Order: sequence, then C-alpha cells, then structure tokens
Amino acid sequence: MPEFDPSYGYSLDQLLQIMPPLPPDDFASFWGKRYRRVLALDPRQRLRPCGWPHPDFECCDLYYRSTDDFDIRGWALIPKHQPVERGVIVGHGYGGREGPDFHLPIPNAVLLFPCFRGLSRSRRWPISDNPAYHVLHDIDRKDRYILGGCVEDLWLAVSALLALFPGVEGRVGYLGISFGGGIGALAMPWDGRIRRAHFNVPSFGDHPLRLKLPTWGSAAAVQNYQRDHDGHVLETLRYYDAAVAARYIRAPAHVAAALADPVVAPPGQFSIYNALAGEKRLFVLDWGHADYPGKAMQENALIAELGEFFGNL
Repeated sequence: MPEFDPSYGYSLDQLLQIMPPLPPDDFASFWGKRYRRVLALDPRQRLRPCGWPHPDFECCDLYYRSTDDFDIRGWALIPKHQPVERGVIVGHGYGGREGPDFHLPIPNAVLLFPCFRGLSRSRRWPISDNPAYHVLHDIDRKDRYILGGCVEDLWLAVSALLALFPGVEGRVGYLGISFGGGIGALAMPWDGRIRRAHFNVPSFGDHPLRLKLPTWGSAAAVQNYQRDHDGHVLETLRYYDAAVAARYIRAPAHVAAALADPVVAPPGQFSIYNALAGEKRLFVLDWGHADYPGKAMQENALIAELGEFFGNL
C-alpha cells in the first residue's frame, strides 16, 4: 500500500464537482494546426500475417509511418467469420503492450493496436521506454514534447486504418487505458473521424492539481522535474492537459474512473470526465492501477457495458 491516501480524501460527489483548468487562449489553434498538418501525411501502412493462430481473428503485424519519420509498429486483428463493419484503435498504458487484446466485445470490428513512439514495438533511441523518462522527453519544448508526438501517432493510426479498411469510415472508435486514455482525450477533439471513445483511468488530467498530489508513476517523475527546474513545467503541460482537451470533445465518450488510484490520481481522472461537453457515460471503479476484492467482477461488468456502448458505433 502507498504511504498516502490514494483517494486523496475525495468522495464520489466531490470528484464529480472538480472542474478542469481553463485552456490557454491558443489551445484550439495549437492542436488544430497540428491535426491539419498530420491529416495531409501518407502513413504508408502495411499489414503482415504474424502467424499466431486464433479461432476468430487473423493476427497481423502492423506498420505505419508517423511524424518525424517515426516508424510505428503494433498488431491488427481482423475477424475471420464476420464482415468488417467498424474499426477500433486500442491504446496502451505506460507499461506498453506485448500483444493484442483478444477479449474486446466489439462485433464486426477490425482492431488496431499501435505502440506509441518510444514504447514497446515502437522503441527508438534516444527516447527511453521507461515511463519516468519517457514522460519527460522534450518537456521543456512545447512544440516537441513527446506527448504531442504520441497524439500524432494516434491520428495517423486512424489514417492507416481508413487506408487499409475504407469501409469503416464513419464507424471508427478508440479505447485507451491510463497513458492511452490521456492521449486519446488529447487527440479526439480535433479528429472527427473518431466517432466514440472509451477512456479507462485516463492520465494527464488537470496538471495543476495533479502536480500537487502525492503519487507513483510518471506523475511523480514530472513532479520531481518541476521541483528541480524552478516550476516552469506548466508552461508546456497546460497544452497537454487531457481535462482541458475534454472540453472540446463532442462525440460520445465513456469513462471508467477510479475512486482510489496511487498512480493516476482520481481527481485528474474525474476532471476529464466532468469536462466532457457531449454525450458521456461514467463507470466507477473502486481502484485503478491495483488489485482489489471485486476487481474481476467490476472488469466483467465494464466489458459488458463497453460491448453495448461500441455496439452503437
């Protein structure tokens, strides 16, 4: 157990009252310009059978090119016995991923599992795959910060998906957990191709509050950096706040947020949910980033809810 209260003393009612920070005046133009530039790029997507046998899916290695000539790799699952009617991109946590998820209850869907730049299959020097260092990469350069590149990786994953499976246009979804949830919230407002999304214990919400709360994980690394560099880190992070970005999301969003979490503080998670401006649904978890009694039961209930939510994609 951590040496601090991972609920931070907040009740559910109090968490639902947390409001996100105000955006910088140029927040929307900052992201809109990036998106328009990325939309013009050719991701040079490729799929190659990876030889993994599965009764329901053809399993493929995924390759595409992102910004900065960054080669992104991952996996794709193509249904064997159903027509492809929708496409879903699945983002990972800061631990990366070692393979695709076969249990997602989304029918007639091709699933892409890209690894964001610097992590897992998309490792590249000089970016560290250690979350404590990855999260600091170019943090002193607003236009070059690593999280922005990861958002661009997601936008280009959508481009690659639509190039590979043009029939899913208008029926593209996103699921992201922790790190991937925060990246999804940053990416989604500007990309109308993503029609609905799920964010599971999403990170990078409400940085001014997040930097004040004791925590483990990447947030602790940012806190240490802030302490050692005269507190200027918010000059960059105010543009990479998932709760600020959530103000601009209009498509339906489903959020699983935890009442206690030693890695991603619940006030930041709920700040993202509270900021959502469009249709939204909340699933409350007892804990995030931890084992706890009843975890399997909650996860099963969440999976069932996601099947219904994405069934409308």
